[in-house]
Amino acid sequence: MMITLVMLGLFLSGTLAWYAEYKKPDTAKWIALVAVLTISLAFVVSLTASSLDYSSLQLLTRVSWIAVFNIEFALAVDYLSIILILLTLVLAFICVLVSWREITSQVGFYYFNLLATVAGIIGVFTAVDLFLFFFFWEVMLLPMTALIAIWGHENRHFAAIKFFIFTQVSSVLMLIAIIAMAYWHFAQTGRVSFFYQDWLALNIPLQHAKFAMLGFFIAFAVKLPSVPVHSWLPDAHTQAPTAGSVLLAGVLLKTGAYGLIRFVVELFPLASEWFAPMAAMLAVISVLYGAKMAFAQQDFKRLVAYSSISHMGFVMLALFSFNALAYQGAIITIVAHGLSSAALFSLAGMLYVRIHSRNLRDMGGLWQSAPRMGGFALAFAAAAFGLPGLANFVGEFLSLVGAFHRFPLFVIFAAIGLIGSAIYGMVLFQSSFQGPMQKPVMDLSLRELTVMLSLFLPLLIIGLYPNMVLQHVEQTPQGAKVHVAGSSSMDSQNRKGGE
Repeated sequence: MMITLVMLGLFLSGTLAWYAEYKKPDTAKWIALVAVLTISLAFVVSLTASSLDYSSLQLLTRVSWIAVFNIEFALAVDYLSIILILLTLVLAFICVLVSWREITSQVGFYYFNLLATVAGIIGVFTAVDLFLFFFFWEVMLLPMTALIAIWGHENRHFAAIKFFIFTQVSSVLMLIAIIAMAYWHFAQTGRVSFFYQDWLALNIPLQHAKFAMLGFFIAFAVKLPSVPVHSWLPDAHTQAPTAGSVLLAGVLLKTGAYGLIRFVVELFPLASEWFAPMAAMLAVISVLYGAKMAFAQQDFKRLVAYSSISHMGFVMLALFSFNALAYQGAIITIVAHGLSSAALFSLAGMLYVRIHSRNLRDMGGLWQSAPRMGGFALAFAAAAFGLPGLANFVGEFLSLVGAFHRFPLFVIFAAIGLIGSAIYGMVLFQSSFQGPMQKPVMDLSLRELTVMLSLFLPLLIIGLYPNMVLQHVEQTPQGAKVHVAGSSSMDSQNRKGGE
């Protein structure tokens, strides 16, 4: 019940914060902070106390939900899920802190939507019934749309609608693919099933597997995002409140990468192999296009948003290289980008509170009045362009080295994106913190310093000791088995999709 209690605790805490704000102002943020810290601590303690082997999926909960369609409430975790859940909880803590003074209207409802989004994201990372996965996929969409539409900036309604439409249309394609897979399971076994392990045992003709794989791929590529289905991201990031941008860049984009790993590559290995050159080409285009567009921006948040498109291109390139080294690089990049992009968006929010502008032309010379903020800005900009010693370097280096064995020409072009990231990273830092001082600003407060340290220290630790993560993601995903917690593995065979 560990994961179930985590999600339920987040949702109930959000509801309590919403209710408490009507009774006593300024209580919602304290409830949210205490809830996130308590739930995070309980999750870590339960992991350390567990004797389960998370190198493969461990089934934690499996009960009937909608019996007529054999839909189950089934949750499982492995090291990949655990890493992403820990990243989610860290960024949930950061979201509460960066919202502390920024959010002044409908505060209780805001924290309800924030914690509901986090609960939905954790559900996405743990659901192994595909209908349940789709349910959580929609659950995280609705409160995130509300965060942008209600507490965003000047064009928030346009950005929220665009985000909703892109995600919803692609979700319909995924739902069609899910229904098709359930139908094929019925055709082969005589019963409907949405359970991940049952689908691994299916024998689907390659032509059919290609179409189902594309349904999943498009949905996850939109959320990643990848060119050409990326245009919602800069608008959503620019208009979202700071915490919304942190969640979007830090975690929601990672649900797309998680979906590619867990469902596209594992459920459809041969169809994925067939599609790999196209996916790699889209990845390289995303790397170069994102870097070019980031360099052209004057809006702080929009620049970081385009840089996210570029960095997530490395993840897609690595995943479709089917190489253990590249896969390890992809996981490190996912974590590193989640932390560094969250930090840059947090800095953007801190600056916006001080100067009421995101335009780099309105900044300049900020180091003189805010040296601590400038130091962290330089550190996170350096992390974004892959400074050795920080986690981003490890992730992108392993991704490119691993992918070179499969796509040497694509890797050469993708490496140009690393040069581009150094250019736009320095442009971002120089435009905001160097040169003549436009106006003095207050340096980091204790709360803001806590945010910066909470994001920088993991980047440094993983950069210096990457084996902390790498030892848990040694193998490429290949039709993972699901084990029942505390018992022997479920009888199954690994389907090599499309045989």
